[in-house]
Amino acid sequence: MLPLYDAHQHFHFDPLPPHRAALLADLQAVGLRRAVVNATNEEEWPVVAALARTHACLLPSHGIHPWDCGQRSPHWLTGLRAALLADPSAGVGEIGLDRWIIDGVRPDDPRIAGLRVAPLDEQAEVCAAQLTLAAELNRAASIHCVQAYGALLDLLRQTPRPARGFLLHGYGGPAEMVRSFADLGAYFSFNIELLQPRLAARLENFRTIPADRLLVETDAPTKPPPPELNRFPLPGGDGTELNHPANIRVAYEQLATLRGMPLETLATLVETNFHQLFL
Repeated sequence: MLPLYDAHQHFHFDPLPPHRAALLADLQAVGLRRAVVNATNEEEWPVVAALARTHACLLPSHGIHPWDCGQRSPHWLTGLRAALLADPSAGVGEIGLDRWIIDGVRPDDPRIAGLRVAPLDEQAEVCAAQLTLAAELNRAASIHCVQAYGALLDLLRQTPRPARGFLLHGYGGPAEMVRSFADLGAYFSFNIELLQPRLAARLENFRTIPADRLLVETDAPTKPPPPELNRFPLPGGDGTELNHPANIRVAYEQLATLRGMPLETLATLVETNFHQLFL
């Protein structure tokens, strides 16, 4: 069985918990070795930490997501340091920059209901503080970026970075910026959402991303694959389709096809890269 590694997901997110036993059985069946589970706010840090203590295949990562920036407490950074020191295996993330949530989202979008949306300069301040902490402790950082790649590149150049590197999860930036990010220590994770026709340009990036910086993710339970590739259907409570984390197998298969390489070769490559960044 091929060893599979999920570089970015959210095993703790609603509505996955009621399905947890079945999900874990499916993950074992497809060959998952490790998955990085990203907490996005202070309330999630102890939840993810508890999951990682219970299930050896899960690696915790704790951070303040740009969408949650405006809700952080006055003592958030002290709390984050404590959460990281409590578990030497924990990474920093999900952190990052998101311009879409500022000026691209519809005002009635339920995802921002009740949120104070932080402006980009505030997001950058919070992201830089977390990167600095990741550098101090040499923990892998998992970075979210939407419509702010230029600002992120500037921030990375001006801020301490972990010596082991950082992940640009589900990379959707320009092809011409890949080398600049890689030179700063970036890894790039492929997500099956990129198979959507509207994302063809982003998908093309993953043909040429350096092999020693390539990872694979699901971002489960978000970003399900196209219906024809959804080998693990998982309906949500509201009638929508969730992304089953066992779709990591589908992501590997699709990336191997995209790069024209045997699945076994890709699995060995990604295993090496995952260990270098996260373990």
